[in-house]
Amino acid sequence: MADRKLFAGHAVRRLRRQAGVTQAAMAEMLAISPSYLNLIERNQRPLSATLLLRLAERFDFDPRVLSGGEPGGGGEAIRRRLADPMFADLEVDRAELEEWLAAAPGGAEAFARAYDRIGQGAAPVAAGSDPLDLVRREIERWRNHFADLDAAAERLADDLRLGAGDLYGAVAERLRVKHQLSIRILPADVMPDRLRRLDLHARQLQLSEMLDPSARTFAAADQLAQIEARGEIEALARGAGFADRTAERLYRRHLTSYFAAAVMMPYARFLRACEASGYDVALLQRRFGAGFEQVAHRLTTLSRVGARGLPFFMIRIDRAGQASKRYAGASGAALVEAPGRCPLWRLHHAFDRPGRLAVQLVELEEGTRWLTIARTVTPQGQRPGGVEAEFAIGLGVEAGLAAPLAAARGIDLAGEAAPIGLGCRACTRADCPQRSAPPAARALVVSERERGLSAFGFAGEEG
Repeated sequence: MADRKLFAGHAVRRLRRQAGVTQAAMAEMLAISPSYLNLIERNQRPLSATLLLRLAERFDFDPRVLSGGEPGGGGEAIRRRLADPMFADLEVDRAELEEWLAAAPGGAEAFARAYDRIGQGAAPVAAGSDPLDLVRREIERWRNHFADLDAAAERLADDLRLGAGDLYGAVAERLRVKHQLSIRILPADVMPDRLRRLDLHARQLQLSEMLDPSARTFAAADQLAQIEARGEIEALARGAGFADRTAERLYRRHLTSYFAAAVMMPYARFLRACEASGYDVALLQRRFGAGFEQVAHRLTTLSRVGARGLPFFMIRIDRAGQASKRYAGASGAALVEAPGRCPLWRLHHAFDRPGRLAVQLVELEEGTRWLTIARTVTPQGQRPGGVEAEFAIGLGVEAGLAAPLAAARGIDLAGEAAPIGLGCRACTRADCPQRSAPPAARALVVSERERGLSAFGFAGEEG
């Protein structure tokens, strides 16, 4: 893994353009020739370790970003899409494809996303019409790390530590004394369809008795965030420039929740605990009085300059495989972005063993390997006779970075991994008995003389 050559011309070019410098200026800053930098940007030369260090020193960024994924999954992934019969007359050869990736990586990524959306059978969505998608893309633009919110939450957490012994008590006391808001726990039959409610007339934050301790603390911290972090949250919401009012409100809600979680799990203390425990989620839950999902989400936010944690992704699905939360963070994981998921991924198997961790080493078609952790969670406030909802939370980190994890103990991270795809319509693995549909990038082939492990044979399939 350490000897693998790193070709990341698209990322270097993007970094240079974001910095607003010419090739000649960047080459001078890196003490190399402009022609050599041009070759790097065109993926004709790999990045050396020395050059990586110079880039990190002169352009404040995380070096792992450079290996975080090529446009559209790279040349092979784009080539699989171009193998679709609709492109047969274009005869795009390897050299032309490589030139496209080097000259216009953004265009290649746009093509891949558009093709995958159509291939998954999704109806085209008009730009700006899906507030959830708009918010998710804004969150990923920040890599789900908001430095100003983290800094303000740490200051507040330090103040609260000087007060009551437990965080919930400290937050409740601050709301009461500084903001004249009391917290009242109400019976479930008084709030049958609500978990919390702000009654400004009574100056009360009313919480359902169905909330467990971690959820009560989070609800109280969320209310405090709405008051004491309003300036920081409003600045970020305005900066996003949403034309859609619903998207703006959803984004503001995310930022408020982010701040509340950062109060419960202050950045520096949380990162130290992660590194000392091997990112042991169960231990982190107990140490910070948080739920599994709260800790999982917090793990995707550790991108502070000079104090970065491992780049985790997180996804939450239901039994039907529908994703209700997706955070790629700094991982750049295609497993999060893909509209489909592979049933061979143990994320789906977590439902068979509620509350138990399912750890799995997986490998995608393009060769990236991930150590993934999955566990079920149940929503707060469930009552007998009601809908018994259940979700599976998936966490993952690139296998090459996973050695420090407690979950990786006893696993050969360089050994055999489960071969999975990004959903049947995006996967071109041959002879998969679990396949439910042919890949969108291949023409369906039906033979009367033979049949493979899968009922769906397709053009270009290896025998």
